[in-house]
Amino acid sequence: MGKRLVLATRNRGKISEIKALVSGMGLDCLSMDDLDTLPEVVEDGQTFLDNALKKAKEISEATGLMAMADDSGLEVDALGGAPGVYSARFARPGASDQENNIKLLAEMEGVPRSKRTARFRCVIVVYHPSGRWIHADGTCEGEITFEPRGDHGFGYDPLFFLPGLGKTMAELSPDEKNAVSHRGKALVQLKERLPDFIREVEEA
Repeated sequence: MGKRLVLATRNRGKISEIKALVSGMGLDCLSMDDLDTLPEVVEDGQTFLDNALKKAKEISEATGLMAMADDSGLEVDALGGAPGVYSARFARPGASDQENNIKLLAEMEGVPRSKRTARFRCVIVVYHPSGRWIHADGTCEGEITFEPRGDHGFGYDPLFFLPGLGKTMAELSPDEKNAVSHRGKALVQLKERLPDFIREVEEA
């Protein structure tokens, strides 16, 4: 068994993506559902980094284990960068993916394709019980479609079109998505830095 890393999320889509992307690193990845009585972290930060750091810190302190948390969302240029950090609760607190997608399409009604540019943004933090932490970020540029397309992924994936591939994020296989996604790019950065970080905190 490798070093234990708690993934500070209950989102099964995120868990499967992260586990696939960090495979081969000798990490024993646990989700919050694998552990008992963990706090539900209130994501009240003003930035993706604020929220990711808060989640990773609180879960690490609660478990005594190294924790990884990400905060990610959709930034739509025609909406001034919204929904941003409110992506998961765009329609309402506790909204389903479908509710958020319906609201986004309603907000974008009448906006021509040339002005439907958007990006997914992700910030990932790994927090060690010693109080030391590192972070990485990634973005993926695209456009908002006029209707949902595809059955894979989660969140806004059915509405996020990648012009270079001619597909929405939800039309990509998991491997295709991980190669181009905001989370995939952030995790590639993190994989490069994580071995040195782990060595440094263990030697401290």
